[in-house]
Amino acid sequence: MKLIEKSLGQIVLSIPRSSALFRQYDIDFCCGGKQTLGRTVEKKGLDIELLENQLLELSEDTLEKDWREAPLSEIIDFIIVRYHDRHRAQLPELIIQAEKVERVHANKLAVPKRLTKYLEALYEELSSHMMKEERILFPMIKNGLGANAAAPISVMEQEHDDAGDILEIIKKITNNVTPPAEACTTWKVLYNGINELIDDLMIHINLENNLLFPRALAGE
Repeated sequence: MKLIEKSLGQIVLSIPRSSALFRQYDIDFCCGGKQTLGRTVEKKGLDIELLENQLLELSEDTLEKDWREAPLSEIIDFIIVRYHDRHRAQLPELIIQAEKVERVHANKLAVPKRLTKYLEALYEELSSHMMKEERILFPMIKNGLGANAAAPISVMEQEHDDAGDILEIIKKITNNVTPPAEACTTWKVLYNGINELIDDLMIHINLENNLLFPRALAGE
């Protein structure tokens, strides 16, 4: 299958560092991971030849871990430790930093107004979501009941979309998470942390939406 015909989710799972490349082009490969590369490029008016060449260059590298071949229980354990636990550590610190930046720089035009509120909303959304996965969905999948989990999986996918919507608002009010020239150290550290969170969350959602859930529903 040609790259242009592959879904964004498939590409991220098979080509090292393609997720970082897609972030550069502001391409949503997690909640929008079922969209083909060709359709995405057409909608965004990008240069398909350039993007394909960049992806082909990346494809020469070796994946650190090919999760497409891993047992579902191993994928779940990895998601909890690498992403769930990480999000629980990231967001409280980002909320503290955002509150400080909004308070100290309240009189500056570039200050990301209401950023604290949206980070708190994301934390609340993800905390509830991850708890439901860990207590209900993941045990079902580990016990071989993934084929019967269509309803909870549908709910989880919708909640992924909801988290993605909050991320889009955060990106908008932070100028795509780009600190202004007058940004202090805390402001820069905050934006670095938000970019790391976005990267982590997009890869996390892609692993679930486009690998774990389809394989579980197929009865693996």
